[in-house]
This record gives sequence, structure tokens and C-alpha cells, in this order.
Amino acid sequence: MRKPRDFDSELKALADKAKQLKERRVQQLGELVIATGADATDAETLAGALLVIAETSEAQRKEAWRKRGTAFFQSKARKRGEGPQGQPDGALPLDGGAASA
Repeated sequence: MRKPRDFDSELKALADKAKQLKERRVQQLGELVIATGADATDAETLAGALLVIAETSEAQRKEAWRKRGTAFFQSKARKRGEGPQGQPDGALPLDGGAASA
């Protein structure tokens, strides 16, 4: 006979995993702010710049930002000796090798 599933413990495990992922994402975003030097900018200015980015719908501008970000991560990888193949597209190099959300 089949053993009954413990839905409560499964839900708790999923909630714990979701919390860990959220905490890791917040930490990675903080590390990204520091790595780019944006931590020298006051919080209001940084928030304003992020709001402009989030509100922008111009694909050409977003693509230019993405390319600049890719170049930034590739230059950081070279400085650490990882080479240009260090990270797949879209992965933060600050995350210990795990893909980010």
C-alpha cells in the first residue's frame, strides 16, 4: 500500500526554498550594485534610474544596455581569469555559478 503524502511538510519545504531563492536574488542585486560602482550613488538617484529602465519600452535602447552589461560582465570575468566563456547569457557572475532568475 502507498504511503500517504505529507502535503504540509512539502508545502513548508517549497516555501523555504522560495524564501532562499528570494534572499539569494536580493543579495545578488546588492552585489551587482557594488560591482558596478553604483553604491556611490544616493538611493533616490539609483531608484530613479531603475524606474526609467523599467518604464522604457524602446527595444533599441534596451538592447544597447544589454550589450553594455554583457561587456561589463565579460571584462570582470577576464579580470578574474575566467575568460569570455565564464558565464552564459543572462547569468550574473556573482551568483557562484547558479543561474539567476
